[in-house]
Amino acid sequence: MGERRYQRWLAYGQSKLANLLFAFELQRRADAAGFELTSTAAHPGFAATNLQTAGPLLEGSKIRELFARATNVAFAQSDTMGALPTLYAATEDLPGGTYIGPDGFAEQRGHPKIVGANGRARDEESARRLWEVSEDLTDVTYVFNGR
Repeated sequence: MGERRYQRWLAYGQSKLANLLFAFELQRRADAAGFELTSTAAHPGFAATNLQTAGPLLEGSKIRELFARATNVAFAQSDTMGALPTLYAATEDLPGGTYIGPDGFAEQRGHPKIVGANGRARDEESARRLWEVSEDLTDVTYVFNGR
């Protein structure tokens, strides 16, 4: 939880992993309870947003800001295209536990398609632990159909 030291890209990556773990665990728990729920996850690929320039701007690093802007222009897709995987995941009739991302090289840009998640995202023990820690931190317990 970054209590001793905060590294923005490490925290970003951990938050994305947590999103996947939570989405897949939600589907497992709903399935186990016989609850009709579909949990899907999505990622935008490399979308040109202010995420890449926010850190350099806060730090006052003009060189890193210019590099981030140039990288967005050269490699990123539009923010509109980056939104498509989420819209697809939310509106298509997909099986629970599906992960959607862009169809281009390294899933960085393109149109939505079903993509794979790495082994860490499918680790059921980590997902269970994240769920329990989330319940503990929020003081909210999720119950499906009274179970």
